[in-house]
Amino acid sequence: MALVPPSRVRDVLDRRGSGNAARQSDLKSKVHRKLLQSLNSETLRLISKERLRGEIGRAVEKLLLQENIPMTLPERDRIIEEILDEVFGLGPLEPLLKDPAISDILVNNYSKVYVERHGLLQRSSVQFKDDKHLLHIIEKMVAAAGRRIDEANPIVAARLADGSRVTAAIPPVTLDGPALSIRRFGGKVLSNDELLANQTLTVGMLQLLGACVRARLNMVISGGSGSGKTTLLNALSRFIPETERIVTIEDIAELMMQQPHVVRLETRETNIEGQGAVAPRDLMINALRMRPDRIIVGEARGPEALDMLQAMNTGHDGSMTTMHANSPRDCFHRIETMVLMANVGLTEPVIRQQAASAIQLVVQMMRLRDGSRKISSVAEVTGVSGESVQLEEIFRFERSGMVFVPTGYRPEFLKRLRAAGVEVEL
Repeated sequence: MALVPPSRVRDVLDRRGSGNAARQSDLKSKVHRKLLQSLNSETLRLISKERLRGEIGRAVEKLLLQENIPMTLPERDRIIEEILDEVFGLGPLEPLLKDPAISDILVNNYSKVYVERHGLLQRSSVQFKDDKHLLHIIEKMVAAAGRRIDEANPIVAARLADGSRVTAAIPPVTLDGPALSIRRFGGKVLSNDELLANQTLTVGMLQLLGACVRARLNMVISGGSGSGKTTLLNALSRFIPETERIVTIEDIAELMMQQPHVVRLETRETNIEGQGAVAPRDLMINALRMRPDRIIVGEARGPEALDMLQAMNTGHDGSMTTMHANSPRDCFHRIETMVLMANVGLTEPVIRQQAASAIQLVVQMMRLRDGSRKISSVAEVTGVSGESVQLEEIFRFERSGMVFVPTGYRPEFLKRLRAAGVEVEL
């Protein structure tokens, strides 16, 4: 008797597995279609999940008999859950959204879905049926957020009910079908112990940054995308006294202030008629009239940087923001560019002087290849010299030894900390 080569066995099993998966996908579509035929989508949402589970179970059993499809009980239960996810949730994305280890969900097209777990990207086995299925899920997301997506408006940024940030794009701006990215909302602010356990910073660095927040120094947290800027800002916010009034400004709400006296403002895009947009700069101007003790800007990325600098220079000490920059020095080049976007006729030397006067501390974040986040630099702003802002590093992270190193520099703001009754040892 001739032996079958192992490769042939694998091919047969793969075909059998893919054929079974195709049958299950077809079965899900048939059950879903029959439900929609018997009940409209609004009625489906009004029915309780348990009652609908029974309806779906009976429909699946009937179709299995009609189509003569062999299926185990766990496979049948999985199909029922997936159909429920289609009706009540976001279809194939639901298992990923329920996994707390996943921080990013990246859908390149209907058949390619990637996730980030613990800082590392990996391909997921999750797939959509086709482009139409993926587009349906995207439309469901943006509709729940009061937005729309179509050929006239092919790019949308929105927020899920749990706070996760969604960015979607569809043809004609995408070439391979609809694309989607979801930045998961952390759900809780990292404690001091967790920051130290993750080796994001050292005890000395944490004490210094906490002292700077309590003493109302203006601070910018800069870094690349996904480097942990907002996570650090949320963590440092716990050092703000509860007696202070905080106003936050964001494009997509992600900040989680620990204080009771907080007013949260969020930008708004234009409506269907092309009206009603509220830009970050509009919110910044409005925030100045709301008697804030501190203004926290989720991310400075445009002309609102000018109003932020003016707020920091006119009595709103202790304000904080994040921005994309590759280094503390690059942070000020970015600020100059953003203020010039306001088109108010300020020269670069004047902008530079304003920025150096407004900001006392720059904290630079970085993300390593293993997915971990570190504070790579803590630098004091000491003034302006010629065509550049002067910075003095207090701490830096050295990649060669993977250690945090104090530079020996004693910052000038220590006098201000002592005047505020905050003691810190360096």
